[in-house]
Amino acid sequence: MCGSNRCGWDRWCGACPQAPSGIGRRTTTNVLGGSSIRQPQALGGKRRTTTILALLAFAFLTGCARQAEAPEGILRLSQRNEPSVLDPALATLPDEFFVLRALLEGLVAPNPNGGEPLPAAATRWTVSSDGRTYTFFLRPDGRWSNGDPVTAHDFVRSYRRALTPATAAPKAHLFFLVDGAEAFYRGELNDFAQTGFAVIDDLTLSIRLLRPSPHFLAHVASGPWLPVNPRIVDAHGDAWTKPAHFVGNGPFKLVEWRPQQRIVVTRRADHPEARRVHVAAIHFLTMDNGDAEERAFRAGQLDVTMAVPSAKLDGYSTASPTVLTRAPLHETRYLTFNTQRGPLADARVRRALSLSIDRQALVDRVVRGGQRPATSQVPPGLGGYTPPATGPISDPVAARRLLSDAGFPGGAGFPTLELTTWTNVPVLETIQAMWKEELGIDVRLGLREARVHLANLASGDYDVAFITEIPDVADAAEVLENLRTGALANYPRWSSPRYDATLDAAARAPTPAERLRLLAEAEALLLNEAAVAPLYFNTRNFLVYPRVKGWREDALWNRFYLDVRLSDVR
Repeated sequence: MCGSNRCGWDRWCGACPQAPSGIGRRTTTNVLGGSSIRQPQALGGKRRTTTILALLAFAFLTGCARQAEAPEGILRLSQRNEPSVLDPALATLPDEFFVLRALLEGLVAPNPNGGEPLPAAATRWTVSSDGRTYTFFLRPDGRWSNGDPVTAHDFVRSYRRALTPATAAPKAHLFFLVDGAEAFYRGELNDFAQTGFAVIDDLTLSIRLLRPSPHFLAHVASGPWLPVNPRIVDAHGDAWTKPAHFVGNGPFKLVEWRPQQRIVVTRRADHPEARRVHVAAIHFLTMDNGDAEERAFRAGQLDVTMAVPSAKLDGYSTASPTVLTRAPLHETRYLTFNTQRGPLADARVRRALSLSIDRQALVDRVVRGGQRPATSQVPPGLGGYTPPATGPISDPVAARRLLSDAGFPGGAGFPTLELTTWTNVPVLETIQAMWKEELGIDVRLGLREARVHLANLASGDYDVAFITEIPDVADAAEVLENLRTGALANYPRWSSPRYDATLDAAARAPTPAERLRLLAEAEALLLNEAAVAPLYFNTRNFLVYPRVKGWREDALWNRFYLDVRLSDVR
């Protein structure tokens, strides 16, 4: 027992005898603005002692973790990034869709076990003999949280809003499989009735595709296809997402949003799937960093974390394995090079920077959570995809030769670039050190808020940036299309007519096998030009409190709130 020593939200009690040495303290120094490096503790390779591991287990399973009694019926989840918007047409961050998935429900939903999407607002659907027309049948008891019936008109108006150019939906391309959708989005088609979206009756809508697509239902299950109540949007404009106005068709309703603190949603008793909602409310709690959320978890103030600090993975693996979950993701963490800036316009420079990175060392000594070195931008196995065998490997000798050929022998005359991020500073510090050692060049590190970082990427206001690719759909084309000329997520501002033409050919491919072959051919072009430098495929290591039963996530960062229960275990 902790006795009179208080366990606070963000720190161990000063006199707490259960606080393990080093727990809750930073193990790295954030060097932002210079080339001086203090290597993360992980690079030292030192293991925690058995005594420290035992103390960690004892501290978690007794004492401090019991100080904060979990509120009955409330599920408490960590949010690492404050949502900038709760609008499915405008959202981009996983943290935003974590909340939106509780509040809104699409025609179909992702399958937590993988495979084909599951019925949601639509109970069933049919497909025409030519594979181009899908007809969806809505459940008659669907209701918005204000009592309005959910109709086919609401879905079609939602899709029109997402494709209206003035909306500037960042993920509008996820609708482009539909006949006329891209033309309407680009202003080439003014009459939405000429697109493939059509209302048959109040509970039936049809969607006509440009061509048969085996991945179409996966697109319909993605976050941007979530509907909005068009009458509420018309009445309140941009303010419709505020708790006082938000109306959704999902199993929860929005009741509170305190920026940088918490978002609260409560169970809807009138939802058709209410029998599968076993928590009274979900609190999405904003955490500044991994150390803060891990301390909150140990103090019993958080049920599910976003991650585990890498320095504490060994401790949880050994001492508290029942609360540690490891889930491989279809997520690529990579560097994007601004190909419009200085020496980065030269593919030889970009290749040199990429080849001088030891990816195996990054995953073994820095992130250390089961991540895999990335030699491709698309994760292997995503939608049955096999990447080309031409991706980057660690080759410092070739890197130095390329840099010299570009006019910077030994790094001489190379300008100081800025390497920016919103997270994973130890990874960037390590890359900073590798570039200094292998190429003789200096870079400074810049730390930004997530929203600022993304805005800078979109505007091109950066040199080299760390970013993560999280596909909305289990399809390699979803990743590769983002690097097409003019694509909104083409952060490198890279353009290759041959690459674009190969993607076009893949879209018209007569068989799935030929389509995948052409996508791999396109990726080989991308990797050879080194517009991006894939680093590793992420694995999510996170903590789940023992009282949470039935927690499920998938490899695309989807969370599933139905059937989650809270037991009496503290």
